[in-house]
Amino acid sequence: MTSRLPAVLSTADLPRAELCALRLDGEVYDIDDCVSPIDEICSTLTRAAALGVYLPARLVAEQRSAAWVWGATLFPPTQHQVCADIAARTRPVGYPRLLLREVVLDPADVDEIAGLRLTNPVRTVVDLARFSTRFEEDADTCRSLALLAGITLDDCEQLMNRRRNLPNKKLALRRLARALVGLSQS
Repeated sequence: MTSRLPAVLSTADLPRAELCALRLDGEVYDIDDCVSPIDEICSTLTRAAALGVYLPARLVAEQRSAAWVWGATLFPPTQHQVCADIAARTRPVGYPRLLLREVVLDPADVDEIAGLRLTNPVRTVVDLARFSTRFEEDADTCRSLALLAGITLDDCEQLMNRRRNLPNKKLALRRLARALVGLSQS
């Protein structure tokens, strides 16, 4: 009886040399800093598991990282964007690919997949529109995620209207009005 490899393998499971050998033998493919067996379909679940290997439980994947996990982009970002609730106590993380910021998180804005906490699709789209310094590139990501999750401009506006004095709200609305043009309204 042959045993099946786990859906995601990291250096916590096997030494880096073994992972490289599996890759060279064509048994696995890269999924961020992990690998996955070639017969495992890359999905939200496997991407979440791969990012979750390195992300402490108190942190939440957001923006480009959350968009990648949700399947709106093909490749993971060079640096993962993560956040912690401003009420939580945080300290620097020992993983150099993490960009950490403190934010106000409503429990409804966070989902959990394979043990990874990440912003839900609407919050992800809104945060990209509010904070992206390269929105020309991120506009396609917002549109893809909106199509995948059935998000409309109205959904984004409702989320932003839940808070008073939200930074970059007007900018985000202008950006999303262009990026989500043609998507059905609720």
